[in-house]
Parts: sequence; structure tokens; C-alpha cells
Amino acid sequence: MTSTIEEASSEKGLARVAQSLAGWTEKWFPDAYVVALAGVFIVAAAALANGSSPQTVVNAFGDGFWDLTAFTLQMAMVVLTGYVVATSPPVARLIDRLATVPQTASSAVGLVAFLAMSVSFLNWGLSLVFGGLLARAIARRTDLRVDYRALGAAAFMGLGAVWALGISSSAAQLQATAGSLPPALLKITGVLDFGSTIFTWQSLLMCAIIMALTVVVAHFSAPKGAAIKTAEDLDVDLDDQPAQVAPRSRPGEWLEYSRTLSVLAGLMTAGWLISQLVTKPVLTVVSSLNGYLLVFLMLGLVLHGTPRKFLQGVSLAVPATAGILVQFPLYAAMAAILTKAKGRGGLTVSAHLAEFFTNIGGGGGFAIVIAIYTVVLGVFVPSGGGKWLVEAPYVMQAATDVHMNLGWTVQIYNVAEALPNLVNPFFMLPLLAVLKLRARDLVGFTFLQFMFHLPVVLLLVWLLGRTFEYVPPVLPTP
Repeated sequence: MTSTIEEASSEKGLARVAQSLAGWTEKWFPDAYVVALAGVFIVAAAALANGSSPQTVVNAFGDGFWDLTAFTLQMAMVVLTGYVVATSPPVARLIDRLATVPQTASSAVGLVAFLAMSVSFLNWGLSLVFGGLLARAIARRTDLRVDYRALGAAAFMGLGAVWALGISSSAAQLQATAGSLPPALLKITGVLDFGSTIFTWQSLLMCAIIMALTVVVAHFSAPKGAAIKTAEDLDVDLDDQPAQVAPRSRPGEWLEYSRTLSVLAGLMTAGWLISQLVTKPVLTVVSSLNGYLLVFLMLGLVLHGTPRKFLQGVSLAVPATAGILVQFPLYAAMAAILTKAKGRGGLTVSAHLAEFFTNIGGGGGFAIVIAIYTVVLGVFVPSGGGKWLVEAPYVMQAATDVHMNLGWTVQIYNVAEALPNLVNPFFMLPLLAVLKLRARDLVGFTFLQFMFHLPVVLLLVWLLGRTFEYVPPVLPTP
């Protein structure tokens, strides 16, 4: 703790506040699984206080625990496929080329932020690893002295700024996939494809504004001169030599070391994708979570070349999925207790919460309150979007009651969901492992981004929300 205080005291202004905050969260914040587990008991206590019987609460818990098994696996695959693609040899070569582009320290930090966010629009798991490896590649340059902490913080901007506004957004993917939606939520929201959420012009404009703001802040906040701390100054080893695949030792391994099956699988996937695009609306194809994951998984296989190299990449990616696999069932259980455990007057806790938000009224006030609520809850419940399963039943019911556009309500959640990541370092962990840094090394820069992002996000959700009209839920045909 002494070193934390010393490091914080060496900074000034917002950076000093951020360093202190990082030290506090590292010391006092429990693991996200523990927070989710505690959340189950808090929700259960709320249901009991609402008049639900203990049997009703435990039945809702057990019956709802596996409601999202398919979606849990799908979200774990988002991380795994992104990691596998990012660590493939062709992407590594692309990263090395991109690292030679910037000519100044500030432009290098801005470039990392821009590319991390751009990649995050496709896959947030890919963004974390891609951004981290790009930061390391730039740091290896001997002709350019760049602050390694600023590079690392810029690499995190994909997850800290716009990840949930992209096509790997947990909330948007869930709402677009009828088979993954819990029945109680499906009745409230219907199915919302990407044309109602991610690809509205309002959402794309909001994403572009936030990206531009992030790059500007990253560029001008990058330390200069004597304030620069390079990777060498921080004693970080920048050797990124890939692990070598063991040579083939027996005849039965021939196909594992051959590109034949990888190429055939890639061709089949390309043929399937073309068939889908020809026979179905483009938005329907793009909004298909299973199709998205199939393309990314097969892309990883093709980019790695052989099944053996691909499986080696998968083994490195699996640990990054652990949090999702054990946390999402808890979110499903919380959602079930909120929506199914009826108490006094036949009302659930979700119904009472929906009434609370409905009383706020429609328009800008509703949008701003939902955004602030999501930010505050997200600081204490870092979820990667899984928290939407808890919020959605009452937030979307309230949105229906006040005639707020349901697709835009999802996007209000999405843009606000990223903000807590700039404060709570939980989702930095995979990136920190790549960078070989500590959270406190980056949070000074990410907290500065938070200070600029929060007012802009609140303004945008209010202003752009005024351009929408209410559309009733669209339920899928049986």
C-alpha cells in the first residue's frame, strides 16, 4: 500500500485521483463472481421483503439458473474467437506493420485508441488482445519514445468506450436472438434486430462521436518529454516470440499439421455465408449470433493454418472465458427471481422497479436516469453485458409504459455499460496480462476519459433519443 500512495502522490490533479481510486479498487473490490453471487441473495431478500414465500424464491432461483445456457456459451465464444483471431500469425504481421505508422508519441497513442475501438466494433475480445499486442509492438520501436502506460490505456478504449455499441454487444445480441431470450423478457421486448439497435443512424453517430472524443483525449493526455515512462522504465519484457508447435511425432497426427481441413472448413463457411446473404435480409444475417460466432471461429482456424496451431491458440484463450461461464447463470437466476417470484398483490420485484422508472416519465429524463443507473450499478457489478439480463425486465417494461423506443433503450444501456470499465479495473485483467502492467498504471488515463465521456454520453442519449418514435414489441411468429 505504501508504494501505491507514493505513486499516487507523484501525480497531479485527475491523474492523482485516478491512481488513488485504482489502488482502492484493487484492495477492496472483490472478484466479480463474488459480487454476482451476493447479488443473488440481495435480490432474493428483496423478493422475500416483497411478500414472496421462501419456496417461491428458491424455485425461481433453481428453475431460472440455466435459462441462459445457450447465451452463456455464445458469450464465452465471443471472447474465445476474438482471442484466437488476434493471436493468429497473419494478424501478428498486420500488427507489426501498423506499429510502424505513427511518427510521434501522441499520434501513436491516438492510433492505438482508434484501432482498438474500431476492432471492438467487430469483437470486444479481439479488441483487448489486438490492442495490447499493438501497444507492445509500438513500445518495441527504438526510434520512438512513447509512454507505455498511455499506450496500454489506449488499448483498453475498445472495451472502455464503444464495445457495447458494436455487433458483439451482449444486450443487442440477446435482444436479436429470440431463442436466447428468457420467455418473460421476450414478452416485454419482443425481438429487436440490429436495425433497431446497433445500426440505427443515431447509434452509429453516437459511436462516431465517442470514438472521436476518445482519440482526442488520448492524443492530448499522452505524457511528453521527461514525463514519459517507457516499457523499459517500467521493467516490462517486450519479447513476444510465439510459442512453437511441437513437431509431428506419429503418422496419425498428419491431418493435425495439414492445412487441408482448415481450408475446406473455411470454404464451407464462406459458402454458407453467401447462401445466407442471398436468401435472407442482410440485417437478419448480421443479427444472427450463431452465424457471427461460426464465421469468427472458422476465421480463427483458417488464419492459424493448421488444426494443431488453432488448438494451441484455443488453449490460451479458454482461461479468459471463465468469468462468463460461472457468472451468467447467476445473472439468469437473479432475473428469474425478479420476474417470477410474485409477492403481495401478485406483483414481482421487477414490477415494482418498472413502476419506479415509469414514474420518472418519458423523454430525456427517462434516458438520463437509465444511463446514470446503469453506470452506477456497473461500477459494482462488472458484467460484460450480463447485467442486462437483470436490468432488462423492469427497464424495458418501464420504457414500454412511457413509450420510449425499445431499441434506443437498449442502446442507452449499451453506451452507459462501457463507462464503468473506465473506473473499475475488472475488465482490464486480460489486457493487463498481455501488457504485463498493473491496473493502477492505466487507471489514471482511463479515469480522465471517464470525466470527458460521462457528460457527453448523457447529452447524446437525451438529444438523440428525441428523434425516435415508440414502436410496440414485435413478437416472433410461432
